[in-house]
Amino acid sequence: MSSQPVDSGGAPSIPAATRVVIVDDHAIFRSGLKADLDPAIVVVGEAGTVEEAVAVIAQTRPDVVLLDVHLPGGLGGGGREVLAGSAPLLGSIRFLALSVSDAAEDVVAVIRAGARGYVTKTISGAQISDAVRRVAGGDAVFSPRLAGFVLDAFGTAPADIADDELDRLSARELEVMRLIARGYSYKEVAKELFISIKTVETHVSAVLRKLQLSSRHELTRWAAERRLL
Repeated sequence: MSSQPVDSGGAPSIPAATRVVIVDDHAIFRSGLKADLDPAIVVVGEAGTVEEAVAVIAQTRPDVVLLDVHLPGGLGGGGREVLAGSAPLLGSIRFLALSVSDAAEDVVAVIRAGARGYVTKTISGAQISDAVRRVAGGDAVFSPRLAGFVLDAFGTAPADIADDELDRLSARELEVMRLIARGYSYKEVAKELFISIKTVETHVSAVLRKLQLSSRHELTRWAAERRLL
């Protein structure tokens, strides 16, 4: 028997596509990225400059914007300037930075401006598709080695965090929490800790429940504020 979802009329329902805008000043890269994305991710617009990006984002209102950090045009602020120009839409549109740069200043600048994640262009089409879906769902997504920049930049509390908060978590839950907060996917956590993906899911659910958090994004903020990594 098929497990495909059905609508109220009994017909199979089709999962809603994730609508994205690609912002990058290299047309060849935009074309290649568009071809590599999952079929359920629909590109509704493209832009190559700051001005073009702000205009097409306002016009198309996508779910996610794939945003290069360094762009021509505007006042020279690149992706950060696009975020500033789209500030009224940040509550409904998620921005995922996608760049060749892995410099700490680039990562921190766009996250401070409102981006929900930052990945480098070395990742595969399948990985960027997964990142788009996760950001659209409310998660914060980072290439693993970049998450530390964000935690360093936003962490303000002393390293000796309240014992009662940590005491809520088991040793394994603490390990899982740290990796998830750094932007690792469930699959990457499972590989790192030699456990199943299902076990990772169980631990993440327990961590969120014990810390009274509702998403990976909140977990990243929680870890950053306490300088756990």
